[in-house]
Amino acid sequence: MIIKFDEIKETELTAFYGGNGALIANMFVDEKNKILRGKLVPGATIGLHRHEPSSEIIFILSGEGKSVCDGVEEILSAGDCHYCPKGSEHCLINVGEEDLCFYAVVPKQ
Repeated sequence: MIIKFDEIKETELTAFYGGNGALIANMFVDEKNKILRGKLVPGATIGLHRHEPSSEIIFILSGEGKSVCDGVEEILSAGDCHYCPKGSEHCLINVGEEDLCFYAVVPKQ
């Protein structure tokens, strides 16, 4: 199955999980997964949130970001993959001067 994100309506999620700015996303959702192509402009964040009952995988396409997962900070750049295990909490922050673009997968349990 091919997912054509360019053909999926773009959604702007303001203050996502209490973060700053907006998450711009093209989302594919079915009964088993949520898969999205996301973008955070400079300074935008996805707020701290816990993953119950599943995990999240974020693959960075471009830009510079930072994640904080269970209190541990990680610097992210193109080609990095951030994993938030089930039961953990994390956030995502654009710390660069360009858009932070990524793919994210959240399995449904």
